[in-house]
Amino acid sequence: MLHGKRSYNITSLQRGLRLLQLFAQSERGLTAKQVTKLSGLPFSTVHRFLVNLETAGYLNCSCEGVYYLGVACFEVGQAAVGQLDIRRLSLPCLQELNQQTRETIHLTVRHGLFAVYVEKLDSPEQLRIHSRIGASVPLYCTAVGKVMLAFTPQEEREKLLRQLELKRLTPNTVGNMQELRTELYRVEKNGYACDLEEHELHIRCIAAPIWDHTGGIHASLSITAPMVRMPVSRLRQLAPLIQQAGLRISRELGYQTTKLPYGSPLSRTSTAEAAALAKPAV
Repeated sequence: MLHGKRSYNITSLQRGLRLLQLFAQSERGLTAKQVTKLSGLPFSTVHRFLVNLETAGYLNCSCEGVYYLGVACFEVGQAAVGQLDIRRLSLPCLQELNQQTRETIHLTVRHGLFAVYVEKLDSPEQLRIHSRIGASVPLYCTAVGKVMLAFTPQEEREKLLRQLELKRLTPNTVGNMQELRTELYRVEKNGYACDLEEHELHIRCIAAPIWDHTGGIHASLSITAPMVRMPVSRLRQLAPLIQQAGLRISRELGYQTTKLPYGSPLSRTSTAEAAALAKPAV
């Protein structure tokens, strides 16, 4: 076991991991030329890395010269997910939420400027959203991301905000930093965040924060559904349910508090009442 954190700069290892990260963010694979452009590395260097990663099973190459993540990446990723304490401790609560709402439930952790899905429970409904464990989504235009940003300590949050590049993914995506700051203030006040087709059209979501034993926030959970089953009125009804779930998971992780750090609707709506309202209209 390693105690403490020391920095060892192994340039070749860092480059290889950086290239793998590019593939993790690309759904359609990448050619050597595309990797060269994205990484800024010389083509000859990229070629050597790609060949070595393919030999080790971390990349596969098609007949057209397009590289994709290989089975070795899947094995490592699955092992990492299995070792996440938050996933194991959260699962009973996520399953209960899935049964109560009949909607897709996500558990995410923050990685840099993105939220990464580490667990997903599908909706039993025929019409449901498509996502996958291991996928990453931006912090600024998703409910899971905004709720983590909103409850991040101010100094660290400002540092993250300065690094963000706000791209309009839909007509509803936040357009500038002032709009985002206003939204984060609202999220912090309410204790939950909503995504009203800001990341993907026709998809709506509500998310709540998860605190760890130090009182820090690096995770969140969400309820996601097609817009046709998620009017704004239902989002409000689900707020107490998602907040209660987030608080339960937080306590499982060792978070201790006698007072909620936001103006929660939990005091106005019981969990039982929220659960009764949670299921989609038939």
